[in-house]
Amino acid sequence: MNLQTIIEKKIVDQLSPQFLNVENESSQHAVPKDSETHFKVTVVSDAFHDMRLLQRHRLINQLLSEELSGPVHALALHTCTPEEWSKRNGLVRDSAQCLGQSK
Repeated sequence: MNLQTIIEKKIVDQLSPQFLNVENESSQHAVPKDSETHFKVTVVSDAFHDMRLLQRHRLINQLLSEELSGPVHALALHTCTPEEWSKRNGLVRDSAQCLGQSK
């Protein structure tokens, strides 16, 4: 099972998201071909109600602690409740460039 699939499974199992997109952005950075080091994760879940942004990110980081302590170098998180997602019209910002490792 590849790392992207593992990330997706962990989030689905714990947060039952209404929407989930895990995008491997490693190819945009100075890493070997087919790397799984940089991910953009968009999660829309009722589990985020009454949670501040920092709490949401800590929750995801905790769920993915094993991956973050090893192969994952960067994780761009976009976490929303269904209502927030609707207000954004399903749009998220582009990930920041990885300083020092950009192509």
